Amino acid sequence: MSRRIYRPSWLDLFLVLLLLSGISFVVYRLSFSLNYNWKWSVIPTYLVRFDEPSGRWLPNILLQGLFITIKLSIWGMFLAAMIGLFMGIARTSRRLFLRLCARTYVELIRNTPPLVLVFIFYFFVSDQILPAIGADSFVRQLSERGQYWLSIAAAEPAMFIPFLSGVITIGLFQSAYIIEIVRAGIEAIDKGQWDASKALGLDRWQQLRFIILPQALRIMLPPLANEFINTIKYSSIVSIISIQELTFQAMQVMSSTQVTIEVWLTITLMYLLICLSLSIGVNHLESRLSLISK
Repeated sequence: MSRRIYRPSWLDLFLVLLLLSGISFVVYRLSFSLNYNWKWSVIPTYLVRFDEPSGRWLPNILLQGLFITIKLSIWGMFLAAMIGLFMGIARTSRRLFLRLCARTYVELIRNTPPLVLVFIFYFFVSDQILPAIGADSFVRQLSERGQYWLSIAAAEPAMFIPFLSGVITIGLFQSAYIIEIVRAGIEAIDKGQWDASKALGLDRWQQLRFIILPQALRIMLPPLANEFINTIKYSSIVSIISIQELTFQAMQVMSSTQVTIEVWLTITLMYLLICLSLSIGVNHLESRLSLISK
């Protein structure tokens, strides 16, 4: 099968020219019209630092914040996926009570400002849930090796409780959107699949586990991957509760150096590189899944 050759139209050329003009205008304003004293030399010192005792270059607070953002997003998305899977199944349940509970949760989360939810979840989780389950004492009782692996997988022991609160906050917030993705994926499966699996003598849980969910997963994967990208961007909102992720560290650098535009441009570039890389991966995944489905 011959591939179709794409030929740019005059509209494409006009849009590219318009985009380049906009970029040139922004660069001109930043470079000449603002009368701003640029201090780009400050940025590398906050990305990496040289540790004299070990003789190695180590990540400084901006890169450390980036790593916290990535780990926060991964764990938050994992929690959101677990909640979203079970609540999404509840959204398609035959029982009215389960459907109403899941629907209420979704509508409550999606129609409340994220900033309000962050404060509610964070203070409730930190003050009520985590002390009740003994999370703080668990961290203190870990061995030195256990604390080392905890810092690798999540955060330093001293910052683990705020980190865990942020993970739960992001997970609860993002799960409301994943519930709808799961629901839509299940409902997209043809009714004949339900009838055929029922004719084989499978109960509803077996139908979901062996027949429906494997097919629905193919439909759900691209929007789930896009939701993970959104999780990385939404994770910046937890900077208001002093979790030392990328945005919080950027504000710390800005307040200590009085370097404003350079810091925010650097942070923007770091977020852009992560999200753009994931977007390319998602597009590749969608292409592969579309070829498999044909």
